[in-house]
Amino acid sequence: MPRVRRAAEGSGDVTDRIAAVLDECGKLMREYPDLAAFEFAIRAENLTVADPKARQPNNTGFEAFHEIIESVVEDAQRRGELGDRPDPRAVVEAIYALVYGLTELAATLPANEYHAALSSAKVLVKGTLFGSS
Repeated sequence: MPRVRRAAEGSGDVTDRIAAVLDECGKLMREYPDLAAFEFAIRAENLTVADPKARQPNNTGFEAFHEIIESVVEDAQRRGELGDRPDPRAVVEAIYALVYGLTELAATLPANEYHAALSSAKVLVKGTLFGSS
């Protein structure tokens, strides 16, 4: 997570910073191809523990991602970058859902297909996925 946090703290606007987070995730998946599957296994194991008190603390990678995204969006809101967008909480949840889904793809798809999806997600975040340019 330190590498992802550093990427999120980089320069640029909110879309640049979210794209940097996605780039860093892509680098991590290249360097550690089993990372996504491991994270999902840990999360699934934690969810199957019957006694909620016996579960591990909620500081898994996914919660850390949520915190990172939240800090980027909160900073963007303070700087006026969100404009008339929906509630910042909704923006956080939408980006979190994207990262969560990409992590699942990293755990289940061949690397080239995951990286193609990651590339399209970055274009989507920048708002140009369906543009004509």
